[in-house]
Amino acid sequence: MRNRISFGLGTVGRDMVYAVISMFLIFYLTDVLNVPSGPLWWITAITVICRVFDACNDPVMGLIVDNTRTRFGKFKPWIAFGTFASGIVTVLLFTGFSLETPRGVALFGVLYLLWGMTYTTNDISFWSMLPTLSHDQKERERIGSVARICANVGLFFVVAGIVPITGAFGGGQQAYLKFVVMVVVIMWAGQLITLFGVKPGPNAKEQRHTGLREMLGVILKNDQLLLTAVGMALFMIGYTTTTSFGLYYFKYAYGDEGMYGVFAMILGVSQILSLAVFPFISKLYDRKKIYTFATVLIVIGYILFFFAPTDTMLLIGPAGMLIFVGQAAVQLLMLMFLADSVDYGHWKLGRRNDSITFSLQPFIYKIGGAAASGIVGAVAILSGINDAETAADVTPGGIFLIKAAMMLFPLLCIAVSFLIYRSRYKIDRELYEKITRELRERGEIA
Repeated sequence: MRNRISFGLGTVGRDMVYAVISMFLIFYLTDVLNVPSGPLWWITAITVICRVFDACNDPVMGLIVDNTRTRFGKFKPWIAFGTFASGIVTVLLFTGFSLETPRGVALFGVLYLLWGMTYTTNDISFWSMLPTLSHDQKERERIGSVARICANVGLFFVVAGIVPITGAFGGGQQAYLKFVVMVVVIMWAGQLITLFGVKPGPNAKEQRHTGLREMLGVILKNDQLLLTAVGMALFMIGYTTTTSFGLYYFKYAYGDEGMYGVFAMILGVSQILSLAVFPFISKLYDRKKIYTFATVLIVIGYILFFFAPTDTMLLIGPAGMLIFVGQAAVQLLMLMFLADSVDYGHWKLGRRNDSITFSLQPFIYKIGGAAASGIVGAVAILSGINDAETAADVTPGGIFLIKAAMMLFPLLCIAVSFLIYRSRYKIDRELYEKITRELRERGEIA
């Protein structure tokens, strides 16, 4: 219970910071700093390139964590460094420096790259602790559920609170800076709870040093890890693209920016309830049935959302609830798939690499974020919303482009992700029990 709570509370502020950067940084640039379209094209390209470059470095960071030997363990030193450094860089990104000059754009690129690298340092070391906390699938689901609930509390605090809180701070650049400082302080507090509260167990014998060439083998020879990575990448591209358009949709399509916070609170409660009941549902149904049902909810939600009138919440609200109830379950399942693929790789390859395996999670999130940033930036310019003052300034064609990018493209990505899982993923409960039994017989885990 101590581990569940301490690990879970550490996710609150982390996801608040991640939400600010991944969902609202482009909005901050276009609607708060009013960056012209010319520099915005360059900034959009920079964000995509930095995300992809940083994502390719993630397995290297996983390798570094796996090879770390300190009296505090291999995870906690990097958790501490990553949360402190990423918090500082997050604040610097919102200090309001000019982005209309090449020097300002270059400074933004450097800070954005540093943010990705420092946040990843924390992210990989934090989540790769999860498999060390338990080798029981159900207990992992309980730990993961608490962690995802706390993460979603943080996420939807930002989503629901950013408009009214920045408004209460007086609006504008300084209001956003104050908001960002607040969420960074919350992140640091939550990470301190994790650092002093979580006690990883001695679940596996000491592993020998992993080299760079061996790192590639850990990833490429683990077929279930690769399958999970592809499915997660497609899902996160779709999910992140949808959430990144949220504020734009309510400001320019719905015509009431203030309703975005109300909508986000409803969705946040829906996600948290979905995660809260997950451990009970998993006792009745296997993961494949849960994944299938969750995907059906998501598909129905997207179809309703796309065809819903933009002047009423009667269909938009229920459609959003269906999407995010299903999304919460799928995202938790994918976290469990990653955790199980650590044991699968240990069983198949004879070595355990928690951090290299979990380095694919931030890699995937960054690929999703890079794709979403590129799509949102391009659509913001092509649809005319970057130059629009009010919803009346956007043409019907521009609104359709926003809706298509926000709903149809993500629906395609999520559907393909589901088909990949159903056709190729094979770590069910029976195989997992065989894996852990044989690892114990070999003396590889306690």
